[in-house]
Amino acid sequence: MSKITFECPDDILQTLSETPERFAEKGRLLIAVKLFELGRLSSGQAARFADMDRVVFLDALKSYQVSAINLSPEELAKDFFHAKNL
Repeated sequence: MSKITFECPDDILQTLSETPERFAEKGRLLIAVKLFELGRLSSGQAARFADMDRVVFLDALKSYQVSAINLSPEELAKDFFHAKNL
């Protein structure tokens, strides 16, 4: 597994009232949520990146106002069409 590090100014951590460890944990989740929202990672991959269970990750998406269902309008219309014709 690769390890990625970055620097964060102390005043930012103070403004956010965060420890470096907690900020890193929250940052991983934020990155995972954004990559999922952009369609770059599946929910399972994003959950693994955030180091959490997939169901917990999907539930956490609500906190970031991100839908767990990541379908384009065309995909959604196709699903509705197929559901209607069952």
